[in-house]
Amino acid sequence: MKVYLDNAATTQLDPEVLEAMLPLMTEQFGNPSSIHSYGRAVRSSIERARKNIAAILNAAPAEIFFTSGGTEADNTAIRSSIETFGLQHAITSRIEHHAVLHTLEHLKKLGAIELSFVNLNAKGEVDLEHLEALLASKPRSLVSLMHGNNEIGNLLDLEAAGDICEKYDAIFHCDTVQTMGHYRHDLQKLKTNFIVGAAHKFNGPKGIGFLYVRPGIKINPFVHGGAQERNMRGGTENIYGIVGLAKALEIAYRDMDAHRTHIEGLKSRMIGKLKDGIEGVAFNGNSADLSKSLYTVLNVSLPPSDISDMLLFNLDIAGIAVSGGSACSSGTDIGSHVLNELRIDENRANVRFSFGKYNTEAEIDYAAETLIGLYKKESVSL
Repeated sequence: MKVYLDNAATTQLDPEVLEAMLPLMTEQFGNPSSIHSYGRAVRSSIERARKNIAAILNAAPAEIFFTSGGTEADNTAIRSSIETFGLQHAITSRIEHHAVLHTLEHLKKLGAIELSFVNLNAKGEVDLEHLEALLASKPRSLVSLMHGNNEIGNLLDLEAAGDICEKYDAIFHCDTVQTMGHYRHDLQKLKTNFIVGAAHKFNGPKGIGFLYVRPGIKINPFVHGGAQERNMRGGTENIYGIVGLAKALEIAYRDMDAHRTHIEGLKSRMIGKLKDGIEGVAFNGNSADLSKSLYTVLNVSLPPSDISDMLLFNLDIAGIAVSGGSACSSGTDIGSHVLNELRIDENRANVRFSFGKYNTEAEIDYAAETLIGLYKKESVSL
C-alpha cells in the first residue's frame, strides 16, 4: 500500500482545480498585460479570481496581491513594511517558519532592525503577556507570528494577538499558510495587517500564493520590474496558477466542514492506535489536543530505539510518506529548529503525520500498524 501522510508539505491537486486551469494552459494563452483580445481575456480571468478570493475571505479585491507562494508573500510583508514605515524593531518567535525567521535574521544582520523573540512555554505556546510587555517597551514594532505551526500544529489565538498589536500600534503580519483553506478567515474581523496563502497547501497548484494587505496600509513593492499587480509585483502573472488558487480556495470553503470532520476523525484514530500500540509514545507541542492544534498535523515523539535513525527510511520502504520535521528540513541532516527549541529528547525519534481530504481510515490503520510493528520487531530483537 502507498500512503501519503505529508500533506503539510504539499497536497494532491484536486481534479476540479486542474479542470479550471487547463483552458489557461492551452487556448487562453495571451499575456494579461497585452491590450488585444487574447490579453484582455486572460486579464479578465485574473481579476475574476481575485474577486472570488476576496469574497471568500470577506475582503476587497484591491487588498489581494498574487505572489509565487507563501515565502514570497511573507518576505514582501516583512521587508516592505519595515522599509516603507521605517520600523526599527520586530518581534517573532523562535519556532516560526524559516520564510519568516531567516528574513528577520537577515535584516537584523544588516542592521536594519532590532529583533526580539517572544517567550514560549514547554508546549511551544506563545506567551501573550510577554508579547504585550515587549510592545509596551517598544510600540510601533512589526509583529510576525504564525497562525498554525507547520511542525507541531500549535494554533495562535489570532484575536488576542491582534488586540495586543492594535493596542500598541504594531504592524501585525500572520503567516497563515497552514490554516488557509482549512479554517475560515474573516478579514473584516481579524486585526491583522498582512496574511498569506499558498495554493498547494489546500489541493491547489504549486508556485502560486497571495498576500492580503489591510486597507490603509500602503507598502513599497518587493519585486520590481513591471506594473503588474497594481505596481506591487513585477513580472508576468502565473495565470493558470492564479485561476487554480481561486478554484482550490472555493472548493476548500465549500467542503470545509465535511473535510474537517473526516480529517479530525483520522487524526483521532491515529492518536488512539499509537497510544495503544507503543508504550512511551508522546506527542510534541499541542498536536494531540484537537482544540489547540491544526486538525491536519500530528507530531509524534517515539521512545528511544535502535531503529530511530532509520525510521523514516523504513516507513518510506513500506510505502508511507511522512516527515521528520518541517518540509524544508526533509532530506537534510539538519534537525528541526522547532523541536530543538522545545528541547525534545534528542534520543527520541520524531515523526510528523499530516493528513488530507484524500486519506482514508485504511491508510491510517496501515501507517499506524506499520510503525507499531517496527517497534515491536525492535523490542523482540533486544
